[in-house]
Amino acid sequence: MNYNNLKQLDNNLWELPIRGKMKVPGRIYANKKLLQQIYRDNALEQVCNVACLPGIRKYSLAMPDIHWGYGFPIGGVAAMDRESGVISPGGVGYDINCGVRFIRTKLGIEDVKGKLDQMVNAIFREVPTGVGSRNAIDKLSYKEMKKILTGGAKWAIEKGYGIESDLAAIEEGGQLSQADPEKVSSKAMQRGSNQPGTLGSGNHFIEIGIIKDVLDRKVARSFKLKKDQIIIMIHTGSRGLGHQICDDYVHKMLMEIDKLGFDLPDRQLACAKINSKLGEDYYKAMACAANYAWANRQIIMSRVEKEISTFLRVDYADLGFELIYDVCHNIAKFEQHMINGEKEELCVHRKGATRAFGPSRTELASKFRETGQPVIIPGDMGTESYLCVGTDKAMIETFGSSCHGAGRTMSRHQALRSTNIGKVFNELKTKHIYFRAAKNKTLVEEMSDAYKNVSEVVNTMHDSGIVKKVVRTKPLGVVKG
Repeated sequence: MNYNNLKQLDNNLWELPIRGKMKVPGRIYANKKLLQQIYRDNALEQVCNVACLPGIRKYSLAMPDIHWGYGFPIGGVAAMDRESGVISPGGVGYDINCGVRFIRTKLGIEDVKGKLDQMVNAIFREVPTGVGSRNAIDKLSYKEMKKILTGGAKWAIEKGYGIESDLAAIEEGGQLSQADPEKVSSKAMQRGSNQPGTLGSGNHFIEIGIIKDVLDRKVARSFKLKKDQIIIMIHTGSRGLGHQICDDYVHKMLMEIDKLGFDLPDRQLACAKINSKLGEDYYKAMACAANYAWANRQIIMSRVEKEISTFLRVDYADLGFELIYDVCHNIAKFEQHMINGEKEELCVHRKGATRAFGPSRTELASKFRETGQPVIIPGDMGTESYLCVGTDKAMIETFGSSCHGAGRTMSRHQALRSTNIGKVFNELKTKHIYFRAAKNKTLVEEMSDAYKNVSEVVNTMHDSGIVKKVVRTKPLGVVKG
């Protein structure tokens, strides 16, 4: 596709004007260097394809970590009118409510010095990782599965994994009320029955990190964060259950594609009218997967806290394990946004994109109404990560959305062809990063060179006023699937 008509609106914002069947323009946040990387795959064509969907409002958006995905680009955001719009599993992704937790501790570098290798090993033993990982907790009965799918993080807390106050630090309080287990297939239920509390594979991780820079002292102080403090991040999603739900509904929507009344530019954009029975069924099933993912991260967090406390022989009070925030980046949600001066209810698809609500949003817990919502943007396993906060400018420009990570520049197959495990080992050891993975193959697929420079990605969002950087962290130890 020729992008000669791409318009530069400011230093970090570009527009693809309406053409063909596009109903709205496409907008891409990127500096010139990142834009050149984006050109390398078909992600911009996918931005245009999404702009063709009925009911889309304002723009088809792309964050600076954008790369090719299933239907929607990863790093894509689209808001659909609730009455006339569509909902698409490709706009959510296969790993429904894949997301990240950022956890503070009272530990400093001296508390873990000389112990990191053993700490990583201990966490690796405690949390099952890799493809098909299971049995972190007892296999759930069908009755109990229905409870986790409706209860989300609250279900996990009631089972003894964490404390009630955690819920105020989770997007949506860790529970979407629209969840209906009757809309979930028996195959999905079976796949999810023995996977709560497991990490999975790919880019999912548990990271022991250290705060290297405090970039906004006031906000950092409100989050009780300081330089050289040990933090934990957890990145995983809804595992096999979410994947199966997505697959089930993609097939159902493709079966009814002729009923849509319009031509899809790409069959991977299979969708249904939001207010149709199929659209409503998908949303209720998707909400189940979202709740499952919040419960999954809640269980993992609790198990990591217990393992670190036991290993270091410190009690919970001295460990100071506290959830700063849990944010999801593969989801569709109904939200109120201003369109041409009027408030409208929209179904906002964020695929590989993070919610970044500003301080003005009443949905946020009271403690975030001065700072804005925490936005967690991890790099890869060998580079820095960022904790940011959302802004009110994001509410105007991006439906309160930001990037979710660095974004890939190589496919996993390309990464495997480009290097070998020995080189990846040496890179991590040179950076003094301790690591464990279920398979060496994963480490190669997730090597640093397979990703964009996360600082450039985050700076694009920061310089555009979509987020404000709060702290920069560096990995000390990483558990991968």
